[in-house]
Amino acid sequence: MSFRATVLTLYPEMFPGHLGQSLAGRALERGDAVIEAVNIRDYATDRHRSVDDTPAGGGAGMVLRPDVLAASIDAVSPAGDPRPRLLMSPRGAPLTQARVRELAAGPGAVIVCGRFEGVDQRVIETRDLEEISIGDYVLSGGEPAALVLLDAVIRVLPGVMGNAQSGTHESFETGLLEHPHYTRPQDFEGREIPQVLISGNHKAIEAWRQAEALELTRRRRPDLLPLAERSGKDQTAK
Repeated sequence: MSFRATVLTLYPEMFPGHLGQSLAGRALERGDAVIEAVNIRDYATDRHRSVDDTPAGGGAGMVLRPDVLAASIDAVSPAGDPRPRLLMSPRGAPLTQARVRELAAGPGAVIVCGRFEGVDQRVIETRDLEEISIGDYVLSGGEPAALVLLDAVIRVLPGVMGNAQSGTHESFETGLLEHPHYTRPQDFEGREIPQVLISGNHKAIEAWRQAEALELTRRRRPDLLPLAERSGKDQTAK
């Protein structure tokens, strides 16, 4: 069964975007994943096809109308649709590799791309939208964030990466950042590949990679270390 994503957006022409290329593009061509972009504006009811209005209580900007957005969600995700409903939002829970894996193991997702100042809270509550953030910054809309999420999910679908091991040794898969990589030539501008990597001693190579990953994580993302330690204990328990 394919991973089926329905993206609700005011700019459907932004999809599939870069996902039409490389690994994701081939996955879409094979039908491993399906991306359907639906225009929220198609569900507006007035002659001007209005999708937003001024914020209650005053303030700058506009807010997506709850009636229009709810109608679009109900149309693409009727009762019984098993797919989670996601809202790309800077105030959402950070997207993690673990959540990416969970989504990839499921039937797909309905992804709402916010615009303007945001989405009426009543739609978030009544349509059970899970707010997801891709970082501590604000974009002009949810579309780039949705493309990032879909890129992360599609690449870990079964059969998408040629080498199944490619996805298991990357940053965040074990809670650590990924170790440094090297390839030929042996000498590049006076810098050589570490001898251990060309020693043929696979146990020593694995130990070096683990140590480098740990040190890199300690320097750049110390906040990840408690998670990595828990992950290591879980693997030992198995």
